[in-house]
Amino acid sequence: MKTKIIQITSGRGPAECCWVVAQVLKHFIADLKHNNINYKIIQREKGTENLTLQSVTIQLQAESLDRFLSQWIGTIQWVGVSAFRPQHKRKNWFIAMYLINQDQEFKINDNDIIYQATKSSGPGGQHVNKVSSAIRAIHIPTKTQVLVMDSRSQHQNKKIAKIRLHEKINQMQLDQLKSNTKNQWENHLNIERGNPIQIFKGSDFKKNTILKTFKKQRNTLKKELRNELNN
Repeated sequence: MKTKIIQITSGRGPAECCWVVAQVLKHFIADLKHNNINYKIIQREKGTENLTLQSVTIQLQAESLDRFLSQWIGTIQWVGVSAFRPQHKRKNWFIAMYLINQDQEFKINDNDIIYQATKSSGPGGQHVNKVSSAIRAIHIPTKTQVLVMDSRSQHQNKKIAKIRLHEKINQMQLDQLKSNTKNQWENHLNIERGNPIQIFKGSDFKKNTILKTFKKQRNTLKKELRNELNN
């Protein structure tokens, strides 16, 4: 299962671009569902106007993502009249979708988890389990740990501890990612105003069929296919 992080951003564009981000997000999520790709929105930056987004960061998981993302990564154009400034002469608005490099990704290997049995404890006077049924699970690479004493069964507590440790490490990963992507101004500043990968039109935000061929992307897909056949 591959994991990738993408960011849809308006750059430092006006409210119209932030509105486009929100609309593109709807279409993108619909496409993810259609292709059975798991996703989780991990960061949102609201725009200045209601129902607009300056940027949104999404985690994707699937067996293969390259071919799907080749249809989305790049500049996205909307052609339409601004709802915020109807008299504005500008009719072309640009946002972008980027692939975010992950500096660190925790791989949770069960061999990296150690379990320690310990006696359960509770408030003074409360009946507690006098045997070593509580379980402390420790993930050695990250030094993350959890203590579970939910059950009188050591075996059951171990199962619960493993689940909670995985959840805790996954949450740490997401928190770190949120921190890293919150101020990714390099993406916000470098939106290419031409050669859009997707074009939408009108207030109903209908997708426009792009007739131009994307030679670079086609060659990349051919190269990937050749590599797969040679392996």
